[in-house]
Amino acid sequence: MGQAGGPVSGERLAKLLGVSRQVIVQDIALLRAAEHEIISTNRGYVCSGPAEMSRVFHVNHGPGEILEELNIIVDFGGTVVDVFVKHEPYGELRARLDVHTRREVREFVDSINSGNSSPLLTITCGDHYHTVRAASEGLLDEIGEELDKHGFLRGGEPEDCQEKG
Repeated sequence: MGQAGGPVSGERLAKLLGVSRQVIVQDIALLRAAEHEIISTNRGYVCSGPAEMSRVFHVNHGPGEILEELNIIVDFGGTVVDVFVKHEPYGELRARLDVHTRREVREFVDSINSGNSSPLLTITCGDHYHTVRAASEGLLDEIGEELDKHGFLRGGEPEDCQEKG
């Protein structure tokens, strides 16, 4: 679906993709639920805005490095959608962040530092994940490279964590 080429009909999409028109209608509903901006016209579907990409980054650092880590992401044009940890025995624990400016990063870190709450990373020895949205895969690649350069990026599953006394 393109804006430049005009609307694309469900019938045309179905033919191009080798599926039924009903599959296209259902898939459009799923894309809209995933917050893609798709407009239906009497001539077909149009994407009304650029589709954003998202990626999950597996990172590890201490509580004192939250500001630096999040600023890297927003400075490269990313939005930090959430933070989550994989914890035994509780499973996945997730918190929505939706920060995309340095000001929002500072407000989040100030909130954590106020003593009213603790960052999720404290229960997994710094090991956590962020879902990050950006306008392109290229920006997500740059964010990953910068996180890696600063020693934050991690691969694979979290290792067992021994609490330090």
